[in-house]
Amino acid sequence: MKSVLVIGLGKLGYHLSRKLNEINVEIMGVDKDEDSVNRALPYLSNAKIGNTTDEYFLKSLGVNNFDVCFVTIGDNFQDSLETTFTLKDLGAQKVVAAASSDRHAKFLLRNGADKVIYPERHVAEWAAIRYGTSHVLDYFQLDQNNAFLEIEIPKKWLGKTVGELNVRKNFDISIIAMKKDGVLDFKINSDTKLSPDYTILVLGEEKKLAKYTK
Repeated sequence: MKSVLVIGLGKLGYHLSRKLNEINVEIMGVDKDEDSVNRALPYLSNAKIGNTTDEYFLKSLGVNNFDVCFVTIGDNFQDSLETTFTLKDLGAQKVVAAASSDRHAKFLLRNGADKVIYPERHVAEWAAIRYGTSHVLDYFQLDQNNAFLEIEIPKKWLGKTVGELNVRKNFDISIIAMKKDGVLDFKINSDTKLSPDYTILVLGEEKKLAKYTK
């Protein structure tokens, strides 16, 4: 079982803890606000109330014993920066910190963060793709250029096989899986026929995916 430290139990830290709990991860949650700790307590394996800019307090948590340390302090960037630096200085294996801008991200990466996430940006991008198009049901960006999309099968593709469509050659995108009633089927081959009661998971460049999902 993975062991994770979540520092900052505001909105992001709270929801992160809930999700980690769902996937059976051992979580220690930390915040200087007692109410925030109490709200997240049902999802935590352990909890501490304290100021993580205090090196001695942070050291007492045994940060090097966690597989991942999340810094999700959303209301004070200076605290986030100091906590990130101290975590790495104390030997934390992996530090993932939340940033609200590219400028913040640069400072965090320079001061010990192994990875930076942009929660607000990711939600905005997902919502724009999901609700700004007619046929996209879900979206996950892999990098600056490529993404996964769950889409309704285009009417022109219905009844045809993956081999007949040859989407990789003709559209430069790949069908990775089919989905029905919430279950994904990754056993896709050239004889797989596309039917209207399925959706498909496709992979490709965002610009090309956007072109074919309009």
